[in-house]
Amino acid sequence: MSVRRILVVGLGNPGEAYRNTYHSAGHIVLNALRNQMADTQPSFKVARHGKKSTEASIGPKYSFLQSPCVMNVTGTWFARAYREHLIDNGLSPAELGVVLVHDDLEEELGVVKIRDWARSHRGHNGIKSVNASLKADPEGKWARVSVGIGRPVERERASVSDYVLSKIPRHARGILEEKGGAGLLAALMDLEKKWEAS
Repeated sequence: MSVRRILVVGLGNPGEAYRNTYHSAGHIVLNALRNQMADTQPSFKVARHGKKSTEASIGPKYSFLQSPCVMNVTGTWFARAYREHLIDNGLSPAELGVVLVHDDLEEELGVVKIRDWARSHRGHNGIKSVNASLKADPEGKWARVSVGIGRPVERERASVSDYVLSKIPRHARGILEEKGGAGLLAALMDLEKKWEAS
């Protein structure tokens, strides 16, 4: 059965204080992609998804959702939003592709990579939360797309935590939006081809 719709969820922390931080790279890059697809993908608007007010862009093929939850507790909302999406669109799990977009400390700024859904979370609390709340249906199509944010020189947990929650300088945000947005578009095209062929 072919994929009829693709649900793309950007991970990040909500609120003005965290909107422009490295940990919200999933939100930033998904927004950049929406801007690149403005002809076919409507602007983000607040709507109810997963029982929470969520920034959503629902187009003819793609549903873009920005996670409205703090990273560590994203999973419950994500599981609800996924199940609602199946019901509201009359889809079976095999007809819905799911893509989770998240920041990645192990890649250089703006580098986008497709990751297997079951691959190690490598300490990412958002991915851990999603995995704990939702078991991927084996009939469905699942993928993660990581967006590089670089890593601080110091490797201690406190240094890493401070880094991911720090404000992104303007030049770095520009790289993230341009390189990350284009990379996410290319990743979605690759996933569509792969899922159509399987």
